[in-house]
Amino acid sequence: QVQLVESGGGLVQAGGSLRLSCAASGRTFGTYTIGWFRQAPGKERDFVAAKNWNVLSTSYANSVKGRFTISRDNAKNTVYLQMNTLKAEDTAIYYCAADRLPLRVAISTQAADFDSWGQGTQVTVSS
Repeated sequence: QVQLVESGGGLVQAGGSLRLSCAASGRTFGTYTIGWFRQAPGKERDFVAAKNWNVLSTSYANSVKGRFTISRDNAKNTVYLQMNTLKAEDTAIYYCAADRLPLRVAISTQAADFDSWGQGTQVTVSS
């Protein structure tokens, strides 16, 4: 089991940047794909990005491609989400989560395939 804690959220103007961190505890962090999801008020939790356990594969939602970058440092048990050129529609609570299955080859974009959710970090982009 992996325990995750997000940090780095805040208030930023449109066009600005933020970097979110997802710190993990648990010996098997390096065997799980880690994903970022976000949930705006009154909306479902949506996939944002994910990085495979072997660091070779990455997936992004179309809405963030070219603006967000996910990276992970298995030695530090941390996954990052660099968010650039932020827009008002990026406002949401951002969560990181671990794939239910270790060593999964394909990256899932479905929230139901992830567990060990963190508590979330609020990102607010003012227009």
